[in-house]
Amino acid sequence: QVQLVESGGGLVQAGGSLRLSCAAPGSIFSINTMGWYRQAPGKQRELVAAITTGGRVNYADSVKGRFTISRDNAKNMVVLQMNSLKPEDKAVYYCNAVAYPIRWGQGTQVTVSS
Repeated sequence: QVQLVESGGGLVQAGGSLRLSCAAPGSIFSINTMGWYRQAPGKQRELVAAITTGGRVNYADSVKGRFTISRDNAKNMVVLQMNSLKPEDKAVYYCNAVAYPIRWGQGTQVTVSS
Protein backbone atom coordinates (compact mmCIF):
# COMPACT_ATOMS: atom_id res chain seq x y z
CA GLN A 1 0.00 0.00 0.00
CA VAL A 2 2.72 2.46 0.96
CA GLN A 3 4.69 2.03 -2.22
CA LEU A 4 6.32 4.14 -4.92
CA VAL A 5 6.35 2.85 -8.47
CA GLU A 6 8.45 4.57 -11.12
CA SER A 7 8.13 3.90 -14.82
CA GLY A 8 8.96 5.32 -18.22
CA GLY A 9 12.71 4.93 -18.38
CA GLY A 10 14.53 3.57 -21.37
CA LEU A 11 17.31 4.07 -23.87
CA VAL A 12 17.37 7.25 -25.91
CA GLN A 13 19.80 9.14 -28.10
CA ALA A 14 21.38 12.33 -26.84
CA GLY A 15 18.96 15.15 -27.48
CA GLY A 16 15.97 12.89 -27.11
CA SER A 17 13.15 12.88 -24.61
CA LEU A 18 11.59 10.62 -22.03
CA ARG A 19 8.62 11.00 -19.73
CA LEU A 20 8.90 9.38 -16.33
CA SER A 21 5.90 8.68 -14.14
CA CYS A 22 5.64 7.98 -10.43
CA ALA A 23 2.62 6.49 -8.74
CA ALA A 24 2.55 7.46 -5.09
CA PRO A 25 0.25 6.63 -2.20
CA GLY A 26 -2.40 9.28 -1.88
CA SER A 27 -1.64 9.79 1.79
CA ILE A 28 1.92 10.73 0.85
CA PHE A 29 1.23 12.53 -2.38
CA SER A 30 -1.45 14.83 -1.02
CA ILE A 31 0.56 16.42 1.79
CA ASN A 32 4.18 16.32 0.67
CA THR A 33 6.49 18.05 -1.68
CA MET A 34 7.40 15.33 -4.16
CA GLY A 35 10.74 15.03 -5.86
CA TRP A 36 12.52 13.19 -8.59
CA TYR A 37 15.97 11.92 -7.72
CA ARG A 38 18.63 10.16 -9.70
CA GLN A 39 21.60 8.01 -8.84
CA ALA A 40 24.38 7.04 -11.18
CA PRO A 41 26.74 4.15 -10.36
CA GLY A 42 29.28 5.19 -7.76
CA LYS A 43 27.53 8.51 -7.18
CA GLN A 44 25.29 9.84 -4.46
CA ARG A 45 21.59 10.14 -5.04
CA GLU A 46 20.73 13.69 -6.03
CA LEU A 47 17.49 15.63 -6.14
CA VAL A 48 16.89 16.94 -9.64
CA ALA A 49 13.37 18.35 -9.42
CA ALA A 50 10.69 18.97 -6.81
CA ILE A 51 7.11 20.13 -6.75
CA THR A 52 5.07 21.30 -3.78
CA THR A 53 1.46 20.49 -3.09
CA GLY A 54 0.65 23.90 -4.48
CA GLY A 55 2.56 23.33 -7.70
CA ARG A 56 5.69 25.35 -7.01
CA VAL A 57 8.67 23.76 -8.74
CA ASN A 58 12.42 23.76 -8.25
CA TYR A 59 15.17 22.23 -10.34
CA ALA A 60 18.79 21.37 -9.99
CA ASP A 61 20.96 23.62 -12.12
CA SER A 62 22.05 20.65 -14.18
CA VAL A 63 18.53 20.02 -15.49
CA LYS A 64 16.99 23.48 -15.43
CA GLY A 65 15.45 24.36 -18.75
CA ARG A 66 15.44 20.74 -19.90
CA PHE A 67 13.29 18.88 -17.36
CA THR A 68 9.77 19.69 -16.22
CA ILE A 69 8.16 18.23 -13.12
CA SER A 70 4.39 18.16 -12.74
CA ARG A 71 1.78 16.45 -10.64
CA ASP A 72 -1.62 15.03 -11.43
CA ASN A 73 -3.54 15.27 -8.19
CA ALA A 74 -6.46 13.21 -9.46
CA LYS A 75 -4.18 10.29 -10.25
CA ASN A 76 -1.61 10.66 -7.45
CA MET A 77 1.07 10.81 -10.11
CA VAL A 78 4.27 12.81 -10.38
CA VAL A 79 5.69 13.22 -13.86
CA LEU A 80 9.14 14.21 -15.03
CA GLN A 81 9.32 15.29 -18.64
CA MET A 82 12.94 15.04 -19.73
CA ASN A 83 13.99 16.83 -22.91
CA SER A 84 17.34 17.46 -24.55
CA LEU A 85 18.80 14.49 -22.73
CA LYS A 86 22.54 14.27 -22.29
CA PRO A 87 24.77 11.27 -21.58
CA GLU A 88 25.38 12.62 -18.09
CA ASP A 89 21.68 12.20 -17.37
CA LYS A 90 22.17 8.44 -17.35
CA ALA A 91 21.06 7.15 -13.96
CA VAL A 92 18.36 5.30 -12.12
CA TYR A 93 15.57 7.77 -11.41
CA TYR A 94 13.47 7.61 -8.26
CA CYS A 95 10.63 9.60 -6.82
CA ASN A 96 9.86 10.23 -3.18
CA ALA A 97 8.57 12.74 -0.69
CA VAL A 98 11.31 15.26 -0.14
CA ALA A 99 11.16 16.15 3.54
CA TYR A 100 9.98 12.81 4.91
CA PRO A 101 10.77 10.09 2.38
CA ILE A 102 9.21 6.68 2.59
CA ARG A 103 10.63 3.38 1.38
CA TRP A 104 12.34 3.88 -1.96
CA GLY A 105 10.85 2.23 -4.99
CA GLN A 106 12.74 0.25 -7.60
CA GLY A 107 13.46 3.27 -9.75
CA THR A 108 13.51 3.40 -13.51
CA GLN A 109 16.67 3.29 -15.61
CA VAL A 110 17.44 6.12 -18.00
CA THR A 111 20.23 5.53 -20.49
CA VAL A 112 21.35 8.18 -22.96
CA SER A 113 23.61 7.22 -25.82
CA SER A 114 25.95 9.57 -27.66
